[in-house]
Amino acid sequence: MLNRIARSKAVLTVIGRLMALYLRTVRATSRIERHPADFDARIGADAPIICALWHGQHFMIPLVRPAAMRFAVLISKHGDGEINAAACESLGIRAVRGSGGRPEQMHKKGGVAGLRDLLRTLAGGESVTLTADVPKRARVAGLGIVTLARMSGRPVYPTAVVSSRVKIFDSWDKATIGLPFGRIVAMIGEPLHVPPDADEAAMEAFRLRLESELDRVHREAYARLGATDPGEGLGTAA
Repeated sequence: MLNRIARSKAVLTVIGRLMALYLRTVRATSRIERHPADFDARIGADAPIICALWHGQHFMIPLVRPAAMRFAVLISKHGDGEINAAACESLGIRAVRGSGGRPEQMHKKGGVAGLRDLLRTLAGGESVTLTADVPKRARVAGLGIVTLARMSGRPVYPTAVVSSRVKIFDSWDKATIGLPFGRIVAMIGEPLHVPPDADEAAMEAFRLRLESELDRVHREAYARLGATDPGEGLGTAA
């Protein structure tokens, strides 16, 4: 019974709201730098955009969202997703529930419905944020974001948000979350524009470019803090 209560939507929602409160505390007590200097103007001019992140490095992204930009985020339908959804909604970011997963699992995980929702979201002028990794394979980009970019015509911005004071979890993706009173670096890479007629070979080339650019912005963001990306090398290890 206690386990059922702990996993109930009401309890998970409360946990998510507490997480949002924690992130607000981190934002209020940290110095935030954006790179390049025209970070907000660049993504604002291209909006709506597709913001691509590595899994486990995604918790801090709400802290650097331009106030004037509307964002939705793709969050999985499993139990822990309720926590993330409640946290995002408390921070003014709409949750789209679904997960691409592997092709044979897309219908089960809500991937097809999630893709449709994301396309409608972009068509309505709202930017979207999602992680690029293949499920349970850290730092290996899947074709999901590339497919979304091809179908929507919107640019993909590889993004990193890292902190000088950070908790690193012993998880498959080396997940991190910033601590209060730190220095935060937010960085965007070169946008990817996937043409609507991209064939299989072109899609794979864009997938590899996304993977490489995400690695680069994380590496350079951590370097600005005088630190090493804790997830560096995970993709080659996979």
